[in-house]
Amino acid sequence: MPKDYSRTSRLGEQIQRELAHMIQFNMKDPRLGMVTLNQVKVAKDLGYADIYFTVMGARGESDEEIRRQTEEILNDGAGYLRSELARILTTRITPMLRFHYDETLDRGYRMNSLIRQARQKDQANSTDESGPIGVDEEE
Repeated sequence: MPKDYSRTSRLGEQIQRELAHMIQFNMKDPRLGMVTLNQVKVAKDLGYADIYFTVMGARGESDEEIRRQTEEILNDGAGYLRSELARILTTRITPMLRFHYDETLDRGYRMNSLIRQARQKDQANSTDESGPIGVDEEE
């Protein structure tokens, strides 16, 4: 029977829980907004952990600027977060932390918008040619 729930997956989930708590309560940078950790991918050799996050916007700044700034703050604090993780985890090796902005939601919104536009265009084209779609003419 293959292992469906590997050690690296369990470790990734534990790292995600611990980091979320540390970022919320221990990081004192006032520029750091509301950060959500979406996923942690741990390398098989436990050398690196790639952490994917999203962040809610702040007042008066562009989304791209907020993302870049948050990624920079988190990567600058990775050493501190790693040392705190080393105290909590019971592993011999604590992975190096690399933070990345998770673009999955943005891609999803973009795809949803494109699908909506395509449906509206199709509906407008079919309405112009033959009347409303799905309406049977009465005999």
